[in-house]
Amino acid sequence: MTLLPSPKQGQANAVAFVDVHLRHVSRGEVEASLKFSGGQSNADAALADFDVSGYAASRNEVYPQPLRGASALSPFIRHGLLPLRRVWEHVSDGPTLDVEKFRDELMWQEFARHWYARLGVRTRAGIEQELKGGAAGDWDRSMACMELTVDELEEDGWLVNQTRKWLASEWSVRRGFRWQDGEDYFFRHLLDGSRAANRLGWQLAIGVGPSKPFGFTRWQVEKRAKSLCASCDLVHACPIEEWAPDPDYSPIAEPVDRRSHTPESDYGPSEPAITGAPDAVWLTAESLGLADPALVAHPHLPAVFVFDELLLAKLQLSPKRLIFLTETLAEIAATRPLEVHLGSPALVLDGRSLAATFAPVPGFRTRTRRIKPAALHPWPWLVSPGDSNVTAFRDWKKSVTLPR
Repeated sequence: MTLLPSPKQGQANAVAFVDVHLRHVSRGEVEASLKFSGGQSNADAALADFDVSGYAASRNEVYPQPLRGASALSPFIRHGLLPLRRVWEHVSDGPTLDVEKFRDELMWQEFARHWYARLGVRTRAGIEQELKGGAAGDWDRSMACMELTVDELEEDGWLVNQTRKWLASEWSVRRGFRWQDGEDYFFRHLLDGSRAANRLGWQLAIGVGPSKPFGFTRWQVEKRAKSLCASCDLVHACPIEEWAPDPDYSPIAEPVDRRSHTPESDYGPSEPAITGAPDAVWLTAESLGLADPALVAHPHLPAVFVFDELLLAKLQLSPKRLIFLTETLAEIAATRPLEVHLGSPALVLDGRSLAATFAPVPGFRTRTRRIKPAALHPWPWLVSPGDSNVTAFRDWKKSVTLPR
């Protein structure tokens, strides 16, 4: 266990912090994203600049980049810098069609969190079926569409939704690689990488569960990136000219889930659960915004964050992800005292009296069996969770009450 220095603001300082303290648990050059910087101020600015007008027609545009209508808010949403409720309200005065489409995407993000909170690690194998896949390979970068999107993934740590589907379909449906390996690759690089939205997106794109595989062909590229094919060396010998055959599926046994399911065990408390007097706020990567419920409820307490050394060594994330987190932590450190540790969260925090915000991920439940926060605050859900069916987005959406 190591107590690290409190990170200082500024991207150069964040890069230096990761280079010195976290290089050994990451993979790749220690460089920041070309597109994103972490921190609450950058999240606030990105939301203020986002105009939902035209979103419905342009959200799937890929190239050239000025035509894109995607919000690019997902890295800030993923780490709790922009709660979904705040983003939902931000677009309330926009054109009806655009607001409806954008809010539908926010609901999908909410569904992914409900889905992962309920099913947890069982989503690793797929729900009912799994794509047969061979050993992992790589995308064919001789295609302009692959070169553009893979480079953007690795350099920016972000992709529009359309190209995420392109890559997932090319990886598994066309080339037959295991979707789990492709999902892990996304998770390493995406600043918004999460086992909820990332994993669900991969399974839907390749047809695991109730969905049909996404049909990635040249037609898709020419529709969403009109000038890209003309610049491609394979313009007259395109390997994705025709539709791909349906993928081969193999039934798998449903893993036994021995957890007792209650709304509180899956989704956290609906009201603050106070069992003692906390002396610090424990922050997790799920909720690093200044509006984190535990931070707001305890404004005079110092905060503590632990980089999980063993987990990070296993995940081998891109340094861009760790730089984004460090930039975010540096802004928190400018508002209150902040401890940053490298080691095991359970060992670092064992025996401490902490306030925390519930995180809807299996790792949080596992850790709180030992850490046991003295004050556990509810996760800021967009819609109230319950026993809704999380098998399919459409069914789930019909069963919940939409935000006003």
